[in-house]
Amino acid sequence: MRIITVFALFLFISATAWSQQRQYSTKNSEAIKYFAQAGQNLDEHYYDDAIENLQKAIAEDSKFVEAHAQLADVLKMRHLYKQAIEEYLKVIQLNPEFNRSIYLRIGETEIFEAKYPQAQQHLEKYLTYPDLTPQNNALAQKLIADTKFSIQALQHPVPFKPINMGANINTADDEYLPVATADESMLIFTRKINKNEDFYKSLKVNGKWDTATYLSNRINTDQYNEGAQSISQDGKYLFFTGCNRPDGRGRCDIYIAQKRGDDWGKPFDLSPPINTPGWESQPSISADGRTLYFVSNKKGGYGGYDIWKSSLTDKGWGEPENMGPNINTSYDEQSPFIHADDSTFYFCSNGWPGLGNKDLFVSRLGKDGKWQKPQNLGYPINTNGDENGLTLTAYGNYAFFASDNLNGFGGYDIYTFELPASLRPHIVTYVKGNVNDIKTHEPLEAAVEIIDLQNNTPVYQDYSSANEGDFLATITSGKNYGLNISKSGYLFYSDNFSLVGYKEQKPFHIKALLSPIEIGNKVILKNIFFDTNKFDLQSDSKAELLKLVEFLNVNPTVHIEISGHTDNVGAVQFNQTLSENRAKSVYQYLVTNGIPAARLVYKGYGETQPIAPNTTDENKAKNRRTEFMIIAK
Repeated sequence: MRIITVFALFLFISATAWSQQRQYSTKNSEAIKYFAQAGQNLDEHYYDDAIENLQKAIAEDSKFVEAHAQLADVLKMRHLYKQAIEEYLKVIQLNPEFNRSIYLRIGETEIFEAKYPQAQQHLEKYLTYPDLTPQNNALAQKLIADTKFSIQALQHPVPFKPINMGANINTADDEYLPVATADESMLIFTRKINKNEDFYKSLKVNGKWDTATYLSNRINTDQYNEGAQSISQDGKYLFFTGCNRPDGRGRCDIYIAQKRGDDWGKPFDLSPPINTPGWESQPSISADGRTLYFVSNKKGGYGGYDIWKSSLTDKGWGEPENMGPNINTSYDEQSPFIHADDSTFYFCSNGWPGLGNKDLFVSRLGKDGKWQKPQNLGYPINTNGDENGLTLTAYGNYAFFASDNLNGFGGYDIYTFELPASLRPHIVTYVKGNVNDIKTHEPLEAAVEIIDLQNNTPVYQDYSSANEGDFLATITSGKNYGLNISKSGYLFYSDNFSLVGYKEQKPFHIKALLSPIEIGNKVILKNIFFDTNKFDLQSDSKAELLKLVEFLNVNPTVHIEISGHTDNVGAVQFNQTLSENRAKSVYQYLVTNGIPAARLVYKGYGETQPIAPNTTDENKAKNRRTEFMIIAK
């Protein structure tokens, strides 16, 4: 349960005790009568009637302290904070020592109205009283931390210029929780019409967002609410929250649907251990599709709603792991968003120091593999209101969010803004490609894998689509990546993306043409690396070499020639010997890893077979290569 809500309820219940006192600050019988009637209204949850009777009691006696105190509590509960503050101040003016809890209540309420210096003064006054309960003491300390942070944040605002995304997306209804694919070709968001939440999508056409349309009858329903979604980077998988569905396991559960052509397949719930009889919601999927972040109030957390994560294993989703004390608090953490760099995490919380209610935060993955304590995104991105549901573009320079107080089209509208540089994730770009048969040019459904060459770990594993042969994957700056595309009956495709020192935001577009396994067909091994003028294999060649071993094991009758090639820099004989030694190094690796030597031949061709004129550094790099060719099958 949410502690801050429970505490507010506790304050309200305490306030009703004023009606049970027999010694009042007034002798006016009419005032006491109205006060008693208000107490009965509260017992029956008729809050507007209670407010009216309390106001009548005060009209009979303006110095009726108990009536002012109870009216303040009811107004606070009804989120009428400005009026509540006025009533609390009247209590303090009439009797500064009436009840010490007044200072805690007014301090919290003043934070909600962005009156931070006044709140700090009242909260510090509250802490001067002896014998405070541990719960109230902790809350007061937490609220003081909020005031101190807020005072500083207001003095050092961050750049923030929100732009309404326009009438093609926003309407008089509520639109919120926007997420975009990595190439920003599609935006999916939630629209609420007559209390029913459904998904809508907008496609970017010629750089502009087109009129939003209903996402799919296979995902949206008339009876239930769908919302709080996360889209995979390539737009093929939608994780979303469905509540009170007959196939669910709790009040809200997490579902997944896969894109099929222009429509979506039937969604299914993720089952235990992710979904439980409790409340699971607000999924966010990592760029590699192997870690799911979500919100739950399940047992084992730090209190309130916590953010959890689950990793995909060979047996399905693993047991969820709490994100820990650098993310979760005893209050509420929600709206997780893991950026495509897989090391920058955005969420909202009312537990960490902020400007009131829920604020947006960012946490970064440390070198030790642990999430660091979060940073508040600052004012005016955060305010004394509720901020949540922030998502980013893959490039990380722009963010999306929803607001109902920026004079939009009505209700909640979706906005975008340029994120300050200090709050951005690492630079990310994407690889977008199509896989086709080299002869027929028909699209192919092939296995696509992108590998971090430094540690030989996959960062993307999926299949190109059967109908178009397309795929999309994000990659983060600062690393070298190898791409491998394979399909039974074909030679594999190899490519390399070097993002060391990369500072652009330019995507990579490739067209992978797969050749059938036929004699004479070749593959350039673009992820085989040697030091200059040397023939020892570098460690980041391992991933490519293992792919070649796998190919030869899957095709046991295939024989290949491994060839080495150089550019025209240096002596001809030196280049010939170097190319032969490099081919021999690959040959020896294959033999060492179980490939029979009888299936292998190696040759060096030096500078005799260039594939580009040796006129530029880029062309020379292309000519320095290792290939293999089918010589028998």
